[in-house]
Amino acid sequence: MAERMNEKEEQKIIKLAILAVGGQGGGVLTNWITDVAERNGYLAQATSVAGVAQRTGATIYYVEMCQDTGRRPVFSLAPAQGDIDILIAAELMEAGRAVMRGFVTPDRTTLIASAHRIAAVSEKIEPGDGRADSPTVHRNAREAANRYICFDMEKVAVEAGSVISSSLFGALAGSGALPFPRESYEETIEASGRGVKASLAAFGRAFELTVSGERVEEVRANAAPASRQIAVEGPERLVARWNALAARAEAYPEPVRAMALAGLRKVVDYQDLAYGAEYLDRLESALALDSAEKGHALGEAAAKHVANAMCYDDILRVADLKTRTARAERIRKEMKVGEAHVLQVTEFFHPRVEEFCGTLPAGLGRFIENRPGLARWVDRRINRGRRIRTDSLFGFGALWLIGTLRPWRRSLLRHQVEEAHLERWYALALDTAQRDYALGVEILNCRRLIKGYSDTHVRAHSKFDRVLSGLTLLEGRDDAADWLRRLRDAALKDEKGEMLDGALKTVATLEAA
Repeated sequence: MAERMNEKEEQKIIKLAILAVGGQGGGVLTNWITDVAERNGYLAQATSVAGVAQRTGATIYYVEMCQDTGRRPVFSLAPAQGDIDILIAAELMEAGRAVMRGFVTPDRTTLIASAHRIAAVSEKIEPGDGRADSPTVHRNAREAANRYICFDMEKVAVEAGSVISSSLFGALAGSGALPFPRESYEETIEASGRGVKASLAAFGRAFELTVSGERVEEVRANAAPASRQIAVEGPERLVARWNALAARAEAYPEPVRAMALAGLRKVVDYQDLAYGAEYLDRLESALALDSAEKGHALGEAAAKHVANAMCYDDILRVADLKTRTARAERIRKEMKVGEAHVLQVTEFFHPRVEEFCGTLPAGLGRFIENRPGLARWVDRRINRGRRIRTDSLFGFGALWLIGTLRPWRRSLLRHQVEEAHLERWYALALDTAQRDYALGVEILNCRRLIKGYSDTHVRAHSKFDRVLSGLTLLEGRDDAADWLRRLRDAALKDEKGEMLDGALKTVATLEAA
């Protein structure tokens, strides 16, 4: 009897699941795990269930293994709830989904997860900030797992010039959850024959982080705050003017200072130093109504949203960004294209007559817009999809030339329209703040609704106007700020605006109540 129990113990099946998004090397990782098991005298079986709906397809890979005692085990084809020894998640929200599905249990599961994020479709389609709450996932994962190992394994892999499967493999080896020596894991990588040096580097770094118990998030949270000083280079006269503007922002109250410096840098990069001075002048109008007792909420909101309002997306801005060297370098890095290879980049444009008129001098642009027949004639000739190859001299040159029109932006129709809208919104917010401080802050925060370019920008403006249309019903109420925030949140929740319609109907009933 004792002999039979020993045989059963020796053939204990280890069950391991991997949740990976398409392109993360989940299949490679699975093959490595089965290979390292077989190198150590284990029998192993791997299966996978591919997904098609989530983020290019989230796939569940499943491995079962046990010692080879001469008896052939019966392995399962898919993971079962509450029956997983090791779960590897190649992205944080996949770890959260594993916990929700019941794959992770506190009595047995070692959960290994990368802390980086890849936004899910449900997070991307929400007009506002649809991102899931990462701290909640970390907390639930710690509670659900017997052991939780989590750090940014994507960063570890990228810094080594490899992919995340290598760092996940290193974390698995470092966890000790499998009874195999480090050398076996490294032999498996070497036997793969592709990208061995980079894979071993990522493996080793992840192994060390796991063994030491270091958490990248905790290290980052405890690090000293980065200096706000922004180093600039250029003609001495311009650098001196920049330093003078930065000194003005540095003198602002602490809650406003960091956002003001970020906003200043954004508007100067967008236009010029004079534009930066305009930004600070506007911000100081809000600071004059602010106080420490109120937490400088008005100034902080103004610092953020005035900068965004001044840096609207027009054709000049789009052309400028698409021809910057940093963008070309980022594309090469993301696509893993070496300098010896030719990279072809095609930009897609679909200009409307409104964008065309916006790039004209204000008088000429209004002349065309005020004549519907002429506007339709122009629209028929320009409102069509265009593909511009920015890796070609002609395509890049055309966009670069448009980007160089920035010094004339203030004379263009689009700038005058945006300036007028900004002044109306900002004056409304500051005037309201003098009567109802919290409501004034919420009016500033409504600028979050306006974003994007072309049709997206038009829809955003429509939502903005509809949200502020509720002001006449809300002013004078003690909870006016709360209700305006609810209207804004409803507008950010869905693209169609159905939630906003319902919220506005609710507000309309408040006056009668």
